[in-house]
Amino acid sequence: MKRFLPVEELARDERFIRSNIADGFSDPRNGRIQQRTISTARLQPDRASAPDRARSLMHGIFVGEIQALEAAGRTTFDFDDTDAPFALKLDMARQCWDESRHVEISVKLGEHMGTEIGEYTEATFLYEAACVTDPAMRLAGVNRALEGLAIDVFNTMKDFGEASGDPILKFCEDWMLADEVTHVKMGSDWLRRLTERDPERRERALEFQRAVDKLFSLGGFR
Repeated sequence: MKRFLPVEELARDERFIRSNIADGFSDPRNGRIQQRTISTARLQPDRASAPDRARSLMHGIFVGEIQALEAAGRTTFDFDDTDAPFALKLDMARQCWDESRHVEISVKLGEHMGTEIGEYTEATFLYEAACVTDPAMRLAGVNRALEGLAIDVFNTMKDFGEASGDPILKFCEDWMLADEVTHVKMGSDWLRRLTERDPERRERALEFQRAVDKLFSLGGFR
């Protein structure tokens, strides 16, 4: 099997339409997003746009979980035991199990909310962050940055479920949220262990994390 699989070679069927981070920056709708305040950008059930925004966000969570599964799986395979100790690979295998559950839950939630696979595009930024060849940078970019941002997304959907009187959405998001906290902790623990004797490597990884965080959040407006 090929190591360090590029994003273009990810297996998808005809339902998936991909987009990249450049597409997001060139989308004229982002100008309107940047004019909002944080409070007005929240998902609020009384807004006419809330159902569509919630379905779009749910689809984004779904494809993000697929890529998180792929990223953790690649980490178990891409590196030899010198670069990634067996215990790290075991943690990534456990994360694969979590992410596979999240994919299944997200598919069911999408159906529950009235959407289907492929109704929205698949942004591939999460997996692109997992294409770096240093496991420390990969953990910083994926587990610490993107999984950390996912906590905010799950909290948003959980709050929306509560506010809209949807106990299924609230329960499922709360269930997945607990796993995301564990994934961030695993990333932090292993980043520290992999770089404990190499502060320069740690700083490079943290700089990559900051770059991923800034790009994914579109400067803080997503």
